[in-house]
Amino acid sequence: MNKQAISFVLVALLLSSQVFAKQNRIVLKTPFEESDGKESATWSEAIDFYKKLDACSEQISMEIAGKTDGGYPLHVVYYAVDGDFNKAHWHRDGKVIILINNGIHAGEPDGVDASMMMMRDVANGYFIPGNVILAVIPVYNVGGFLNRGSYSRASQNGPASYGFRGNAQNLDLNRDFIKCDAAETRSLEKLFTLLDPDIFIDNHVSDGADYQHVMTLLPTQHDKLGGKTGEFMYKTFTPLIYKDMKTAGYDLVPYVNDFDNTPMNGWREFIEPPRFASGYAALFQTIAYVPETHMLKPFKERVLATYDLMRRMSWEAGENASKIKAVRAADRTELAVQKEFPLDWKVDTSRSDKVTFKGYMAGHKTSEVSGQPRLYYDRNKPFTKQVPFYDHFIASKTVTAPKAYIIPRAWTPVISRLKRNGVEMSKLLSDTTITVTAYHIDNYETGPKPYEKHYLHKNIQVTPSTVKMKLSKGDYLIKLNQPAKRYIIETLEPSAPDGFFAWNFFDGILQQKEYFSDYVFEDRAAEMLKEDANLKRLLDEKRLQDTAFAKNGAAQLDFVYRHSQYMEPGYMRYPVYRIEN
Repeated sequence: MNKQAISFVLVALLLSSQVFAKQNRIVLKTPFEESDGKESATWSEAIDFYKKLDACSEQISMEIAGKTDGGYPLHVVYYAVDGDFNKAHWHRDGKVIILINNGIHAGEPDGVDASMMMMRDVANGYFIPGNVILAVIPVYNVGGFLNRGSYSRASQNGPASYGFRGNAQNLDLNRDFIKCDAAETRSLEKLFTLLDPDIFIDNHVSDGADYQHVMTLLPTQHDKLGGKTGEFMYKTFTPLIYKDMKTAGYDLVPYVNDFDNTPMNGWREFIEPPRFASGYAALFQTIAYVPETHMLKPFKERVLATYDLMRRMSWEAGENASKIKAVRAADRTELAVQKEFPLDWKVDTSRSDKVTFKGYMAGHKTSEVSGQPRLYYDRNKPFTKQVPFYDHFIASKTVTAPKAYIIPRAWTPVISRLKRNGVEMSKLLSDTTITVTAYHIDNYETGPKPYEKHYLHKNIQVTPSTVKMKLSKGDYLIKLNQPAKRYIIETLEPSAPDGFFAWNFFDGILQQKEYFSDYVFEDRAAEMLKEDANLKRLLDEKRLQDTAFAKNGAAQLDFVYRHSQYMEPGYMRYPVYRIEN
C-alpha cells in the first residue's frame, strides 16, 4: 500500500471514530445494494432514502432547490461535517464546495445509486475531509426518471429499468444551459449561482466505441476554462484523479470522442460549448468533470466506478482546497481586467498528448440484417497501445469586451436569464441619447430542422457601427466589472455560437415589418436620386458590378428603398448595444 493510500485510510478511520462518538452507525440499504447491483432506485425511492438519511444524521440536509417541468420538486442534499448549512459560511470559511448532478439523462442512472451510497457513507464518517461540502442533486431529470422502461437504451447493459433521456417537455437537459427552456435548468442555475461551486460533477453513461475501460473522464476543456484554474486542473488535479483511480483498480482514459471511426488511432478531446452543463460551469471558473461509464459494462461495475471516482475526487478536493480557492480567486481578479475573450475554438492538431488506450480489435463482417459490411469489436482480441489525444485548443473567434452593454427592457426573456445567473444590472433612470456600438446582422445560416425546440443560427456575420441611440427609462445597463463577465459576453455577443441570438431570442429583428408599393415609390425614388448624388453613385456602381441587377427594375427600386430614410432602422439591427468607453 502506498503512502497516499495509507494516509487516506488513517484519516478516514479518524473521521469515522469522531462521528461514531456522536451518533450510531446509519444502516440504510439502497435498491442497488439490495438487488446485488441489478436495480436502480426510482425517483420516489431515492427521495425517501434521503429523507431517512436527513432524519438520521445532523450532517445531512435535504432541501428543495426549485421546480421541474413535470411539476415535481427538484431536491438537493447537502453534507457538512460540522452540520453548518448556512451557505454564506462555506466560502467564507474556506470550504471547497462540490456540486454533483445525477440523472440529467435519466436513462443513465449510475450516479443516482452511487451518490446514495456515498452520502450514507460520508454521514457514517468515511473518507472525506472536513473542509469539503457536498451538494448532491439526487435526480435532476425527474420527468425523464418517471418515464421508466427497459428498452430506450438499446445498447446499454442494465439496470433492469431506468428513465428516458428527454424530460417532461422531451428536452435534452444537457443542451439547455443557455436557452433555459426547462424549469429544471432554471432551478439548477439559481442553485449554481447561490453555491458558486468549486467543482462540478455531472454523472453520465457513454455511447460509442467498445473498449476495456469501465470509465472515461471528460474534464471541461482546460484551454477554454483558461487561466490558473485551467492550468491547475490540467497539470495537477486531473492527474491526481487518474492516479487515485489507478490505485482503486480503474484505468481511466479521456472520454472517447470518436463516433464515426474506431479510436485505435487516437481522438480529439470533446470541447463542450456552454449549452452543456460542464461548459456552462466553465463560464464561472468552476472545475467541471463528466464521468462517463461505459454502456456495455455491467451496471454494478459502472455504479461502483462512479462511487469510487466521486469519493476520491472529494478527498483530493479537500486536500487541495486552498489551491483550488486560490486559482479561482486569481482568475476572477484577472477576469476584471481581461480585454480579449474567445467566442469559439478549434483543435490544435500540431500538439497532442499520449494516452494508454485499452481497446478491442475492430473489424468488419457481413450484417445478418442488411447483408452489408458492419463494424464489430472482437473481445477475444484486446490490445493496449499508446495513442495520440488531441487535447489542446486555440481560439478561432475572439471579441474585445466593451465597458458595458445596454439591453432594452422589452427583451424580458433574455433579461430574466441574465438575472438568474447572477448578472448585476441597473435600470436607466431617465430617457437619454448616447453613443453606442450597434451590430448589424449581415448574414446567418439556420438549421433546417428543430434542435431542442429551436432553429439554431450559425455562421453569424455582423458589422459594428457607431451610432447615437435613443434609450428609454427602464432599459438595462450591464457593466462588465463583475464575476459573471464571461457568461455575459458569451451570451450577448451576437456572433457567439451559443449566444442568445443563435438560440433565436432576438428573431423578431430578422423580419422586415414595412415595405412599399412600387407604383407609389417609383416617383419618390426618382426624386431621391436627383437630390442625393451619393445614393445615385451607389446605384450606378451596383449596376456596373451586377449585370443581372442592372436588368431587374424591382431590385433597383428595392436598393434605393433600403438606402433611404424610409427603410426601418430596426431591421437586422441587433438590439443589444455596446458602450465602449
